[in-house]
Amino acid sequence: MRYLPAIIIAVALVVAPVIFVGLSYLLSEEDFQGSAVDSGARIEIEMLRQQVEDLQSRMKAQEGEIAGLAAGIGRQSTLVPNADAEDAILRGTGPNDIIDAYAQVVLIADRLNVNRGLEVAGSRYLQEKLGRPRETLNDDCQPMTNQSLKSKLVLENVGPIRVQMLKPAAESLRRVFENVRRADPDLYARINTSGSLCVRRIRGTQSSLSTHSYGLALDLNIDGHLDNFTDGKTQLGLTILADFFHEEGWVWGAGFRREDSMHFEISRRQLDEWLSQGML
Repeated sequence: MRYLPAIIIAVALVVAPVIFVGLSYLLSEEDFQGSAVDSGARIEIEMLRQQVEDLQSRMKAQEGEIAGLAAGIGRQSTLVPNADAEDAILRGTGPNDIIDAYAQVVLIADRLNVNRGLEVAGSRYLQEKLGRPRETLNDDCQPMTNQSLKSKLVLENVGPIRVQMLKPAAESLRRVFENVRRADPDLYARINTSGSLCVRRIRGTQSSLSTHSYGLALDLNIDGHLDNFTDGKTQLGLTILADFFHEEGWVWGAGFRREDSMHFEISRRQLDEWLSQGML
């Protein structure tokens, strides 16, 4: 009976990834393309992902306990979960139960490939195509002084949030959020912004410009809770929003080398399209 918890967790550890892979495959099929993803199914998948992660951690603890027993260390381990805890994990009603699904912190799957071919424009390319938003920069947000760019700025409500951005970007955001509203009104109601236009240099550099400096980026969060920077995790609601943004040509900061999953910015491809159409 001493080995029963390890056996239970081992079985769950084998079965859970199989279920997870199956659900992931189904979501990639034709019935669930693009932003038409069933958000309820996405929530279920992320819940399962968290259970798998927890089971993996517990399995490692059990392996250590079994190794200790085999070596003749007859100590009582505090790492063996009691029966109630085991049942809670396997039922999904334990500590990983999602009380507020959209704000739940989850792992970012295949993080470095989330943008599926979309690339950032980059500071140098933005300056080449649009000029500098202002000549002198520091680490603080300052007004835009480039008159050509400034004339294209708008301050508008784009659905659940109010932004100050270049007009094509604001119009694109309005389409993004309208698609979200129609597909998932509960998620739409939870969207908050942490800022859009902010003319400043990238912190830690002398002259590199943040995409926020051009009004072509914004930071979002769910229910006002800011995402932790560079931890490889994000709010579940942001993973769902990322699909809608990708359709409109926005890059998600979750795929950056230094993960920044609250950040969305216009891709180079989308910028080039606006430039070719004379919108900027």
